[in-house]
This record gives sequence, structure tokens and C-alpha cells, in this order.
Amino acid sequence: MKQFSEVSAVEAIALTAGGAMLLDVREQDAWDRGHSPLAKLVPMSMLPEGLEDVPTDQRVLVVCHAGSRSLRVTNALLDAGYEAVNVVGGMLAWTAAGGEIVADGADAPRVD
Repeated sequence: MKQFSEVSAVEAIALTAGGAMLLDVREQDAWDRGHSPLAKLVPMSMLPEGLEDVPTDQRVLVVCHAGSRSLRVTNALLDAGYEAVNVVGGMLAWTAAGGEIVADGADAPRVD
């Protein structure tokens, strides 16, 4: 069984506030509805090409909607030499824990 690293949404919020990178692997439409203002979007469908700006020398917190896709991406990043960590519960847990979200557009930010 694959070993992976994970953090809770509460831990992820604190780590990103401290400068850790938050990598959002959801698709553009979900990002547009609501995302952390500290996150970088690289949709899972754009991997591995989209990783050129993702540092290999710092911890990368990987988030998706509920935690399933981000777990797969975390494992792939670990295999590629990244210090990747899965955010358990994804953006649903992030918002439930009080993490800030913003939207691209006029609608109120949401994660659904």
C-alpha cells in the first residue's frame, strides 16, 4: 500500500498562512466558483505539464473538492520527487474549517 502524507484542513489553513504552497487540482469551472486566494490552479487534467511552476524544494499541499483526486495527485507528485501532502476533505473541509475563499466573477464564492 502506498505511503502518503496528509493534513487536515485546519492544518492546511495554518500552513498556507505560513507560506506553504496550496495546489488546487480541480477544474477551471470549480476554481472560478470558489478557491483559496493563496492557491495555485493546476487542474488534474493538465498534469504533468502544468507543474513547471510548482517548486520541488518546498512542501506542496494538494487540494481538490473532497480529497479523492488530490490523494491521487499527491501520490503521483511524491513519486516524482515533490514534497506533496494531501488536504483531507478537500475544499469542502477547507470552507467548513473557516478557510477563506474567493470567486472569479460576480457571484458569491462557493464550493459545491
